[in-house]
Amino acid sequence: MKAFVSYTVLRLLLFVTTYAVVAGLWVLVLGQQGVLLAPFLAAIVISSVLSLKLLAPQRDRFAAVVEARAQRASRKFEEMKAREDASE
Repeated sequence: MKAFVSYTVLRLLLFVTTYAVVAGLWVLVLGQQGVLLAPFLAAIVISSVLSLKLLAPQRDRFAAVVEARAQRASRKFEEMKAREDASE
């Protein structure tokens, strides 16, 4: 759970930071304020690309936790299946 929370928080921080920078530049360059849909969409794309490189270690840790949990569940299922087959 800790790996999930840290990865998610870092993703959100990266997005918010990217949005602040892109929206700030948008307002400075174009002078448009109000609903900033274009900077929002650009921030989604930019932060996604940045997260591939910048958050790779956190994503790998999270993936390892998920994989370990899946292996434990699979092992338990196989044990229960074997016990059920043995009792028949």
